[in-house]
Amino acid sequence: MTLACAMLAIATWFNTPTAHAAYRDLTKQQTLYREKLAEYAKALAAYEDLAGPYWKSITEKRSRRRARHSFQNIAANDYVLKQPPVYSGPPKPENPEGATSAEKAVPVVADFLREAKAQFDFVPDTPATENDYKRAYAAAARAAGLTAEQCVRIYAFESGGDGTYDVQAGLEYDVPGARAVSTALGYNQLLGTNSVELLAEAGDEFVSALRRKANAANGVRKDALLSKIDTLKKMIAFSRSVPDRWNAHARLADTPKGIGIHALNLDVDIGPLLQVRKLLTSVEFAKRYDFDAPLSAAELEMMNLTGDGNGFEMVLMSKDLRDKIPTSNFFQRGGYERNPVAGVNNTVAKLIAATNAKMDSEAQLQGAKALAALFEEF
Repeated sequence: MTLACAMLAIATWFNTPTAHAAYRDLTKQQTLYREKLAEYAKALAAYEDLAGPYWKSITEKRSRRRARHSFQNIAANDYVLKQPPVYSGPPKPENPEGATSAEKAVPVVADFLREAKAQFDFVPDTPATENDYKRAYAAAARAAGLTAEQCVRIYAFESGGDGTYDVQAGLEYDVPGARAVSTALGYNQLLGTNSVELLAEAGDEFVSALRRKANAANGVRKDALLSKIDTLKKMIAFSRSVPDRWNAHARLADTPKGIGIHALNLDVDIGPLLQVRKLLTSVEFAKRYDFDAPLSAAELEMMNLTGDGNGFEMVLMSKDLRDKIPTSNFFQRGGYERNPVAGVNNTVAKLIAATNAKMDSEAQLQGAKALAALFEEF
């Protein structure tokens, strides 16, 4: 069919009763959409009148607590004691003509691997079997002084009890339509920002660990480790190109180089070191404040979930405070609103109890049992 014929066919169709009916239906849908959108905007504005001041008070109270540079003598009046307002209006309607703006896709493993190769000429040494990664993880954890109970229960909680070394948040289960909800990756679900920050703060540790491996190796393996060290140093230099602050590292993590750095978690030599170091950072944080008691897996998870300072406050709380302090005090607004677990379990006591319950359940799955068994080798 020629272009002229095709254009004639289209014009003819638009003049048919079917086309007129489709146009009227779309017009009706658009009118209804605009009405629903106006209702949604009105309800959202009313909600924001409550939520905005509430979350501002959360931030102000947190800032005052941090300004003390101490976790001593923190009391109930240092927190917002009301639960956050809950949006109860209509959902945001869908535009019948489709989305007006494309949502930025969350990078996935294929993106991490692509950018690692493109930006640093780095291809991770992936494990031959899942147990090879678990064994390397257990060895690194033991060397760092972490316990099997801490690591296995956190693995169970973060990775669903049977997750693989490359499991990503949102893709834990093989279900139709699943999509990544964040860059959280691996046994401890490190974000891309975590990977950049850990390199900036503890990169020299990782270089030393690889150098010890290289010194004990020969031939091709030794050459591969030495090459990996050179690549790791380049990644560390990039991670240290900004001030050591979370927001600065988050911006780096969102660049092609930062996305490539996140692929380190997939490497059997470096990935376990990154995953373990994240937990060890929390242990060391507690020790800096003279807290020498072993942190339970759930307490470590609170620090992992909300940040060391916020989580440590929960660790130090009396039972009475845990029962009454809303979990909203320990989250940024966006993180809280995206986290249904924190919203349902809306006090510190409830959140810790729910975390322990999930750990109890998921630790019975095969992946967690395999990890526990491998800890016995060290």
